[in-house]
Amino acid sequence: MNSESRISDDIQTNQPVIHAARFALRPLAASDAGLLERYLSDQRVATMTRVIPHPLPPEYIANMLVRANDVERTEDFWAIDGSANEHAEVMGVIKLSRLDRNQSELRYWVAPAFWNTGIATEAVEAILSANPQGASDIYAEVFQDNPSSARILTNAEFAYLGDAETFSVARNMVTPTWTYARKMGKPA
Repeated sequence: MNSESRISDDIQTNQPVIHAARFALRPLAASDAGLLERYLSDQRVATMTRVIPHPLPPEYIANMLVRANDVERTEDFWAIDGSANEHAEVMGVIKLSRLDRNQSELRYWVAPAFWNTGIATEAVEAILSANPQGASDIYAEVFQDNPSSARILTNAEFAYLGDAETFSVARNMVTPTWTYARKMGKPA
């Protein structure tokens, strides 16, 4: 069985759909594959992430969709879907990974066509407001050569924790990062 046949659009996850003013955050679907491949094949996107390789391997998107819909997953992916407001079905992706002690890690990327439009800021605010994993603390990191993403986090009340470094697959090197945390209120 090939990886494309391992996932279908009718798979239902236990993730909520989160509505924001200009888009909805919804679970990834197989129909997102084309836009995901287009955006993640862009070196500008890949080099700002830890795990997205460049060039993008043929099975990467199919495997990502399988992981996103695995009932035993430890990370939840949401497409930033602007189709209700005449934007693309996928403008980016935001992800929460479950950590120990009721904590989560936030990661996100936005397609270059939507950079500097406030989409990432609105997506981060929406996911924090919903706090769908009920985390007591949420952590995030950004590469030090990406001050725009750092500003998004500090504007969302993340506190700077310090400098670190991590390996970037697309860059094929260890890259300096800034690490942030946000204490969350009690889930509703």
